[in-house]
Amino acid sequence: MSRIAIIGGHGKIALLLSKILADRGDEVTSIIRNPEHSADVEATGAQALVADVEHLSATQIAEAIAGHDAIVWSAGVGGGNPARTYAVDRDAAIRTMDAAQLTGILRFVMVSYLGAGPDHGVPEDSAFFPYAEAKAAADEHLRATALDWTILQPSRLTDEPGSGRIALSQERGEISRQDVAAVAARVLERADTVSVSVPFVGGQVPIDEALDSVVG
Repeated sequence: MSRIAIIGGHGKIALLLSKILADRGDEVTSIIRNPEHSADVEATGAQALVADVEHLSATQIAEAIAGHDAIVWSAGVGGGNPARTYAVDRDAAIRTMDAAQLTGILRFVMVSYLGAGPDHGVPEDSAFFPYAEAKAAADEHLRATALDWTILQPSRLTDEPGSGRIALSQERGEISRQDVAAVAARVLERADTVSVSVPFVGGQVPIDEALDSVVG
């Protein structure tokens, strides 16, 4: 059994992930901003912890996550507000990485997106630009830390049922949120996925087999 903290615990992927983890016997703390979301989180088998990481210092975040074995960052503003996008997707994410190092939690899984990085290619006049910039900065910061990181880079998300099969790809496609959650759950169990990025779409390859090719 592992103790896993999910930041952004009321997101669709996070809710799916917390159920997978809880069902397999892990102890899950889902960190959420809105106390009204506690019931949704706890219905998955996770424990809800109300803490607004957007406004917490690294030290305060460290207090919230202390005692866990791993962190999953699955929070995000979702666009529409550039200032909050930078505040959460970049700044709060970076403070959470710093908090993990303060508390000695080495395992850190980042849910990013396919195409994230300094060369994301999103034009500055696009509404998606702040998110692309924020994720690029957060991902690069994570890679430079001493954390045992994995960066998940799923393509466009859908609410279709998961298949348990993916395809490693740098080409845009679609992937169900259920399968993204399943990939996140699996990398948390696999020490060999440390220090790797996993770009993926929906496909025909079983998740473990696809991960074998990433680390191989």
